[in-house]
Amino acid sequence: MARKNLIGISDSPTAPLDGERPAVERPIAGLAAGHRPSGLVGGITRSLSNITQKVERAEELERQLAEGQSIVDLDPSLIDASFVVDRLGVTAEAQAALVQQIRDHGQQVPILVRPHPTAKERYQVAYGHRRLAAQREIGGTVKAVIRNLSDEQLVVSQGQENNARMDLSFIERALFATRLEDRGFSREIIMSSLGVDKAALSKMITVVRRLPVEVIEAVGAAPGFGRRRWMELADLLDLDGNRSRALEFVGETEFPGGASDQRFEKLFGFLSTAKERPKAEAWIAPDRTRPVRIRETESETTLAFSRKVAPGFADFVRQRLQSLYLEYQQETGD
Repeated sequence: MARKNLIGISDSPTAPLDGERPAVERPIAGLAAGHRPSGLVGGITRSLSNITQKVERAEELERQLAEGQSIVDLDPSLIDASFVVDRLGVTAEAQAALVQQIRDHGQQVPILVRPHPTAKERYQVAYGHRRLAAQREIGGTVKAVIRNLSDEQLVVSQGQENNARMDLSFIERALFATRLEDRGFSREIIMSSLGVDKAALSKMITVVRRLPVEVIEAVGAAPGFGRRRWMELADLLDLDGNRSRALEFVGETEFPGGASDQRFEKLFGFLSTAKERPKAEAWIAPDRTRPVRIRETESETTLAFSRKVAPGFADFVRQRLQSLYLEYQQETGD
């Protein structure tokens, strides 16, 4: 029986001679039966790799089509996002450029979706969120491949697509990995998704565990900074008072301005300056002992009483706080 014509490949009308391989047309690869490359041997050698890649791509498309992975047009309103976010936002300029590219040349690469696991007659994206958003802005349908994917298969496809495109920053990949672990996915699945080994994955997750998610999301993708700089930022946050200071700083209305790399530098510089402030100083009593250490920050002053130098002094002060506060009010007029 002749093989079903899946992508326009015609079976030869006549049987081949014994020992002769039939000519095969591959229109997807740009190869036709009976075609002989012309030119010098050097030119053929240089183009051999490209031809091989085209053939392999054609065979992959044939395989996908044979498995029912045909490209269909879907209504974007029926498609929901993946259950795990892999980006820390896309700049308006980058998204506008993608929209214009699709307007000019059409959607060249389909998105991958699966039937929604809980919503009937809806779909869920594995990858292609930006293309989906662009098509929603342009109007009309979106080209998609529909596959029945488990949760594990979806996140592996999602991660591998982004990894192949190399358009996610270090902290986006690290945060994606941590979110997957928080959802109960094994590290083997996460390693497969991101294309990293156990040691690299452990370092990525360690960085995110040391950083408040609010800080990561406020800074954004920061594509110019890798693991080393994010670890340095985590070291700064570990210093006394810096974690709360950072959360307050990124919450200010002026902070979101500028590119993500600039926000990283702004926060790093702010915390580095705080790091250089004078350390706590000791209060010297009349008897030349040092029963109290005083620590100053922008928001508070902390007194630490030494139980060894002056046992009971902390209780003595605590019992007189009310009278001290009333004396303070009288002197300041509050």
